[in-house]
Amino acid sequence: MTAIPNGKASPARTEESLTISETPRDVSTSVDMTKRLFDALNVYHDIASRSAALNMAIDEALLETAEIPTIRFYTWDHPALSFGYFGKFADMENHAPQRDLARRWTGGGIVFHGDDLTYSIVIPATEPAFSESSRSIYERIHNALRDALVSEGRDAVVAAVADCGSGVSDADYNGHCFANPVRADVLSNGRKIAGAAQRRTRRGLLQQGSIQGIQLANKFADQFANELCSECYHKTLDEHLIARAHEIAERKYGAASWLQRR
Repeated sequence: MTAIPNGKASPARTEESLTISETPRDVSTSVDMTKRLFDALNVYHDIASRSAALNMAIDEALLETAEIPTIRFYTWDHPALSFGYFGKFADMENHAPQRDLARRWTGGGIVFHGDDLTYSIVIPATEPAFSESSRSIYERIHNALRDALVSEGRDAVVAAVADCGSGVSDADYNGHCFANPVRADVLSNGRKIAGAAQRRTRRGLLQQGSIQGIQLANKFADQFANELCSECYHKTLDEHLIARAHEIAERKYGAASWLQRR
């Protein structure tokens, strides 16, 4: 996943997939960066073995149903690849024999999954944080991620403009996400270790992120969640949500019409 998408929706569209590469600005002057992003947070540790299509569908099902901010952590027991909504399938096709492919609903570039910790964050439209800019949300989530890494004694910084390129556009970006750090990605020893992409709808905001290339402690996910919110509630995905996700996967993420739409 690349930083935040900059593909902007036309006035007629109600949904937006974001990988921001807009003019740099200091968001800390308008947002209290010391306050945790959420007042309450549901936390899911999803350890089940799932296809790439179903993982994407669960994230969308959470966006449909979440009543408070939600974070879901998941890992992969098989090689997979996700690519952004605007990606070209022809550029991914050669990976199909070795990897489970999925087109994300969010933007950004190619992410290789297998050894990474993947997460999704859902912010319902009723939440105060939803009113913040997409860049601000992205940066605040990555500040929390950095703080969780630093608490483990890791070297980690949130990239400033000088640390990275000028950004990428969803419309023409199909590269390997972790080869192209942009502003507010998380770096360790000068190397990108965390990026994400977003989609904003009437229901809320979905951010999908990946942390890779670094060994994480067993409790890291909980530490990350605690940096986002001090009131965390651990939940289990219920059968109704999983059933809804299977419906979405069959209709959308698991269908050739979605995977090969571009």
